[in-house]
Amino acid sequence: MKKLLVIISLPFIFIACEKGKTTAANSSDKKDSAAANSEWKPVDSATAMKAWMEYSTPGEMQKMLAKSDGIWTGETTMWMEDGGKPMMSKSEAINKMMYGGRYQISNHKGSFMGMPFEGMSIVGYDNSKKKFVSTWIDNMGTGIMHGEGDWNPSTKSVEFKGKMTDPSRPGKDCDFREVFTFIDDNTQKMEMYGADSKTGKEYKTMEINFTRKK
Repeated sequence: MKKLLVIISLPFIFIACEKGKTTAANSSDKKDSAAANSEWKPVDSATAMKAWMEYSTPGEMQKMLAKSDGIWTGETTMWMEDGGKPMMSKSEAINKMMYGGRYQISNHKGSFMGMPFEGMSIVGYDNSKKKFVSTWIDNMGTGIMHGEGDWNPSTKSVEFKGKMTDPSRPGKDCDFREVFTFIDDNTQKMEMYGADSKTGKEYKTMEINFTRKK
């Protein structure tokens, strides 16, 4: 029944996308419209349907994520500035695949500078982009962090890159980089890199070593 609903809905989604593109084109000036039309290539319905099915079907990368389902304990080290004194804390993460094994949602609980900390991430693998995608929210901010990353089979890691809000510069974003390494079935490591507030140069801001809770 679910597959039938997906197959029935795909043509409507495809049509909606086409209408959205048409509306966007109409709202832009003639020059932009001409450029958009020159880049647009028509796609027949059978090809579009096949592409949507491939896009929506979980594969090997999603199965790899699913292996991380469960409860993990984290040993966290943070640096507020490059060369600064490290701050240590502990956390717990609960990972669970959702929507038929398409995404993994992770709920984190711990402490930060003596205050309770909670955060949530959603990670998936975009079959069309051939990239991992992630979002992050927590109780220490009001924005949403977005990242995209490539899988490196030689290091068994994903390097995410993206933008996040920089509260010290109102209305501005700053770049971040995150390396998530799957060391083995029971051990993982997350390394976060950001810009030093004084120099603007990249440095390691955080490292979390995860161990599967037995």
